[in-house]
Amino acid sequence: MPIAYLAELIALPLLPLLSWQGKRTRANTPRLPEASGQPHGLCTFNGTNKANDQTLRLISIGESTVAGVGVDTYEESITGQFAQQLSAQLKTNVAWQAMGKNGADIAEGIATLLPQLPDASPGPDILLIAFGVNDTTAFRSNMAFRANLTQLIDSIENRLSPKHILISGVPPMHAFPALPQPLRMVLGLKARSLDKVARQLAKERPGLLHVPSDLDIQDTTLMAHDGYHPSATGAQAWGLQLTNAYLDAQAT
Repeated sequence: MPIAYLAELIALPLLPLLSWQGKRTRANTPRLPEASGQPHGLCTFNGTNKANDQTLRLISIGESTVAGVGVDTYEESITGQFAQQLSAQLKTNVAWQAMGKNGADIAEGIATLLPQLPDASPGPDILLIAFGVNDTTAFRSNMAFRANLTQLIDSIENRLSPKHILISGVPPMHAFPALPQPLRMVLGLKARSLDKVARQLAKERPGLLHVPSDLDIQDTTLMAHDGYHPSATGAQAWGLQLTNAYLDAQAT
């Protein structure tokens, strides 16, 4: 059995237990709201408080993390934190917009979020794609995940022509405290399998950058109290990883 299907191989005989654990986890995990406030903003540098021709533009599209589940405000979410890090390191203003939906997989993102993307010309400097958890829990096949991700990227490129597209790595579900074993282990394997698909797709297409989710899984402060979403501290660390990966890619 190829390693790509290891999660399916292990899950098959455990299906009744995994199904029961999944239902129990959904019932017991606190339901956190999406972030409050406006899903857009402007990070200023050196006292400049308005956008201009030098302002970097960032748009993110994705699941609950983009919607700010786990943090209080959109400024604390992954998009706001990414924008703040970019502004500080590039010494420029960054205008940002978060387009997220709690519970969305890529297919739902294509159906509901993609039509909401702004028809701006020229397109954004950076477009961040952050999906994977809900495709993992749905046990999306690698082939379907790749097809959906490809469709999303094609549609984004055709509509907005962003200068750079970043694909955030699928989060390390094997470290989610809210998930019991063996469900945590199986979903962790599936998450890594889908992440490998995204990483391979980024290698094959110019202009795409896959950024692995390499947060310290032993640091409990990186998780919100539901044990399933990143906290503001976790989003800040994630934003720093995205910023460093983007800057490293620009330097090469």
